[in-house]
Formats: sequence, C-alpha cells, structure tokens
Amino acid sequence: MTSRRYRLTRKGARAATLVAVVCMALVAIEAAARAQQAESAGGRPDPDAKIAEGVTIAGVGVGGLTVREAERAVSRYASRPVTVTFRKESWRFAPQTLGAKPQLDTAVQAALGAPTGASLPLRVEVDQAKLRRWKRQFAARFDQKRRNAVLVLRKQRPVLKESRTGRELSRWTAGVVLTKALEAHERGPVELPARIVKPTVTAADIGPAIVIKRTSNRLILYRPGGPKGMRVVRKFGVATGQASFPTPLGSFEIVRMQRNPWWLPPDSDWAEGAEPIPPGPGNPLGTRWMGLSTPAVGIHGTPDAASIGYSASHGCIRMLVPEAEWLFERVVEGTPVYILDA
Repeated sequence: MTSRRYRLTRKGARAATLVAVVCMALVAIEAAARAQQAESAGGRPDPDAKIAEGVTIAGVGVGGLTVREAERAVSRYASRPVTVTFRKESWRFAPQTLGAKPQLDTAVQAALGAPTGASLPLRVEVDQAKLRRWKRQFAARFDQKRRNAVLVLRKQRPVLKESRTGRELSRWTAGVVLTKALEAHERGPVELPARIVKPTVTAADIGPAIVIKRTSNRLILYRPGGPKGMRVVRKFGVATGQASFPTPLGSFEIVRMQRNPWWLPPDSDWAEGAEPIPPGPGNPLGTRWMGLSTPAVGIHGTPDAASIGYSASHGCIRMLVPEAEWLFERVVEGTPVYILDA
C-alpha cells in the first residue's frame, strides 16, 4: 500500500509540473504574439494595441489601455513638477528642465509584452550637462552675498542699513540630491544644500553717530533705534570754523579721546609763538577732547561760551564744557561723524 501511494504521488507531481510548464509557455506565447502583433511596419508598437490587465509602470496602472493611452498616462506621471526648497522658500520645475529623460518607449513596449499583473519600472536617465546648466542659472538668482550692517547718510541723517546673511548653492551636492530624486520619481520637496555666510557686522554692533551742521552750528547725536534704525538722542548748539579756517566737510570718525587734555599749538600761522597750555580752567579745549580723523580738528569743550552758535573757531567744533563732558560719555573711538554744509 505504501509503495502504491508513492507511485500515485509521483504521477500527480509529474502532471502538476506539466500543467505549470504548459501554462507558462502559453503565457509567453501569448505575450510574444501580442508584442509581435503590435509591431507596425516602422518597428514601433501599434498605438491601438492593448496591454494585458493589471500591468503597472512605476505604479501607474496601464492594464487594459492602448499603447497610446499608456504613453499619455505614464508621461503625465513622469512630468509632475519637482518642488525644491530652501528654508521657507520654494520653487517648482518641470523634471525635463532638470535634465530628466524618462524612457517611456522602452517601458511601454515592455508593458505590451508583459503578462497579466506584471509590475514594471520606469527608468529615468538624467542629462548631467543639462542639470549643470540649470544649477548655474538657478544659482545666479539664488546666491546672495553677505552684507554687513552699515550707516549711510540720507537726507542729512544717518540711516542704518541692516546686515544680510549670505548664501551660496552647493552645486555638486545639489546635483547628487536632484539626480537621486529624479531617478526615484520623487517630487519633493527636495531641500537644497547651501553654504551660509554670516555677516561680520550686525545692527547690534552699530553704535552712536554724530551729525554736525556747519552753517547752522548744530551738533546732533543719534543712537540705534526708531523706524529708520537711528533716532535723535540730543541736539546741541556749537561753534564751528571761521570763514578763513572752515571746519572741513565730509565723513569722519572719532579717533582719539582725552580727558583733561593739554592744548598744544598747531603748526599754523595763527598759533605761531604760542605755548602749550596744561589742563585747567583756561584750557582752550575745556575738559574733553574728541579728535577726528582729519588733522588738528576735533570736538571739545570751550571756556568761551559766547562763541557757541557762531563760526568762531579755527576749524574745531566747540561745545559748552558740561555738554562736551556729557557727549564724551556717550561716544567711543570709531563713532562716525558727518559734517554737512547745512
């Protein structure tokens, strides 16, 4: 009994194997026949030939569709725009713009010869030369140079021009990231890699600024703040240079600060024969000296209070002694000084 059962089992196995082989052969013959039947005289599939049921290309169902319909369906899928981002910014591009070349014909021809329920890939080649051109063009509008915060004079007052962080597209890495996304049919968002360049001077580094109006004999102290970045702190009456010794116009900065300075006679005809004067009540510089980045000119106190409001000095900017002391405590070396003819 045991031997007989064994023989029957062997016969059943042979029969099952034969059936499977026959089925596979029939499927292959059917697929080959369908593909052969679909070929036109020009070597391309008949656009009206139908694909077997349940066939997909890159997940797109093309079963039961004609070649023409399948090409349109897969083309729509392959043409979906790619979204690239950087932080809160985003852009959309057609994959062809990035160099993507989906092998539609190959995929559809394979689907036409595929058995029922087959799942086929859609291969994408990436034209690296085209992708490089895109990176170059995109970087031209993406890249930003860093900008340090700086004071500029507009309409006779200092205005703070804010700093800006720079950025530069990492082109090689961007090419690798985008190539992988295109080959995998990913549409993003794809985060772009970029090198960040921080400014060396920000608004927090900007201090006070002084505007001196030579004609009206006014000195105005500004500090950061307000809608334009700089606000008026205080205004002073001053004395500026006589017509024969005018206070120079232009942009300068404070380069030397002294408490209780000595007055040293300058190399000028009007000071010929004069002797140095030590600190004290009669010192022409008062108790504070703020020298500017132009020879022999500075902001200082004066014992001659009656000269304030007039063009009376030899080029320097005179202030009342208490006001010069007040200003001295609120500026530093490097503070910009704008002298205007206003």
